[in-house]
Amino acid sequence: MDKDRFVLQMLDDGERIRTLFQGVSDQQARWKPAPDSWSMLEVVNHLLDEEREDFCVRLDYTLHRPGEPWPPIDPGGWVTARAYNQRDPEESLTQFLSQREASLAWLRGLSASDWDAKYDAPWGPIRAGDIFASWVAHDLLHMRQLLELHWAYITAEMAPYKSDYAGAW
Repeated sequence: MDKDRFVLQMLDDGERIRTLFQGVSDQQARWKPAPDSWSMLEVVNHLLDEEREDFCVRLDYTLHRPGEPWPPIDPGGWVTARAYNQRDPEESLTQFLSQREASLAWLRGLSASDWDAKYDAPWGPIRAGDIFASWVAHDLLHMRQLLELHWAYITAEMAPYKSDYAGAW
C-alpha cells in the first residue's frame, strides 16, 4: 500500500469537505430532510469525532498496542448525546480540519508500519491496513452524504418547482 498517496487523498478530501460545507447558511447546515436523518452539521461533527476518537486511535492501538482493547465508541449515539446539531457550524468545520491536520501529521510520521497487524474485533479480525482503507473510504461516504443533503435542501427550497429536467438523482 502506498501510504503517502492515501495521506494526500485524505488531505484533498478534507479540502473537499470544507468546500461542500463552507458557506452554507446556518439554516441549511442544521436542516434535515427527515427527522431520523442527519444534517450537514451533524455530518461534519461526526467526521470530527471519528477523526479524533475512532480511526486514528484504533489504527494506533492495532499498530502499537497489540492485544490492548480499543476504547469504546458510539458514532450513532454521539449525534444526539453530543448535540451535534446545536454546535456552531464554522467552529465545527475548523475543529474537523484542525484534527485532520493532526491526523495527517501522525500518519506521515509512521514508518515501516505492519499493515497486516491484526486486532481481534467482536465481528472478527481486522488488519491495520483495513482500518486505514476504511478511514480513506469514510470521507468519500460522507462527501456523498453532503452532496445528497445539498441536493435535497435545494430541491425542497425550490418547491413547487421541480428539478426533473436536470436528470434523475
